[in-house]
Amino acid sequence: LPVACFLPRSSSRVQLLVAAPSSQLMAGPLLLPLIAHGWLAAPRAPPLPAMCSRRGGAAVMVDAFVLDRLREMRKVHDELGAQLEDPAVQANVEEMLRVSRERSKLDSTVEALAEWESLEQRLEEGKELFNEEDAELREMARAEIREVEEAMEALDGRLKLLLLPTDPNDDKNVMFEIRAGTGGDEAAIWANDLLSLYSRYAQSQGWQSRVVSASDSDAGGVRDATLEIKGESVYSKLKFEAGVHRVQRVPATETQGRVHTSTATVAIMPEVDEVAVEIKPGDIEMHAARSGGAGGQNVNKVETAIDLTHKPTGIRLFVTQERSQLKNKELALQMLRAKLYQMQVEEQQAAVASQRKMQVGTGSRSEKIRTYNYKDPRCTPTTARVRVEKATVPYHTTPQPQDSRCTDHRLGSNFALDGVLTGQIEPIIQQCIALDEQERLKELGLDQ
Repeated sequence: LPVACFLPRSSSRVQLLVAAPSSQLMAGPLLLPLIAHGWLAAPRAPPLPAMCSRRGGAAVMVDAFVLDRLREMRKVHDELGAQLEDPAVQANVEEMLRVSRERSKLDSTVEALAEWESLEQRLEEGKELFNEEDAELREMARAEIREVEEAMEALDGRLKLLLLPTDPNDDKNVMFEIRAGTGGDEAAIWANDLLSLYSRYAQSQGWQSRVVSASDSDAGGVRDATLEIKGESVYSKLKFEAGVHRVQRVPATETQGRVHTSTATVAIMPEVDEVAVEIKPGDIEMHAARSGGAGGQNVNKVETAIDLTHKPTGIRLFVTQERSQLKNKELALQMLRAKLYQMQVEEQQAAVASQRKMQVGTGSRSEKIRTYNYKDPRCTPTTARVRVEKATVPYHTTPQPQDSRCTDHRLGSNFALDGVLTGQIEPIIQQCIALDEQERLKELGLDQ
């Protein structure tokens, strides 16, 4: 016999559950009085999957704000494409290259939006197919809707990242400055080790690097050094390396085996065009000088070096890298423009309430962004380089406290020191990029 159960839903509605194991027709007499009084509502069909992405079992509708902003970006992309067809733009090579670069930056956004709209169309078609009475077609529609939702879930995160504003300096080359901080002679040796580390990393990325300025230390190492690094998207990665790098190890000159803590600071300055920073001729005091050191008569007798001082800021540069005085002058002005631009950027950042965490400090041990701990109590920079060349330790590990390790304090993660010292810092940088994206999404309210 059928069994009926009334479940209260509200003050004016109840839900009737009828179980008729032997035959659905046996439930008919129970339903006739309800139909006669007009109380019976039609049973609800199984719900269709909604257009959403699923995270942790919860359905999250795609934010309309994100789609509206992406459509605005596509409109800009189309306008830039129209400009490329303008004869006036085509006649100006520099303007055409600028428009082409701006348009190419939006290509991935336009492609992702087109993919999303295609998935929307497929989802609507799946819903229509699900309304068919044929059971086989309904099952096919259910599978199609499930597949589309999975694709939307994967695309949802990409769409939000594309909405983030890009740093205008990301594609630029950089002046990479390393200075010895707290720690005396050991700090200078550590600065030299960092110079080797980043030179190797630049080489692994296919970038070109050269030392344009360096001040040697009496105990070995460098007091300060500036690298010029050129390549694809250099600043977008190296900007996360700015800050205080702390090392804890027993120096080669230590006789009692005590662990010393030393630091070096890293500053990343994007190269700047002449039009971006105005340098008044009256603000510059420039003299030619002899380079000195090894290199023959041209170095010791011909005044090829440039000693440049910027009066308003007190910045002084002594450039001896090139054998030509003219080239050294151009290089000195280029370095000055980069330093002045960096000062402007820092002033702007200081005026913003939500200042970024990754800043260059004063060189104090407490301001570190990363700590390099050596296990070997007698580990000198030389023996470290010999050992790491033969090491095959994975990049990212969770070592025991007594193991050599590199700790990034922003990420709260440890990495194998041997790999880091040989320039294998790409995993650290990628995690810093991901952390920065998460923070910016949170600021825009798109992190859900």
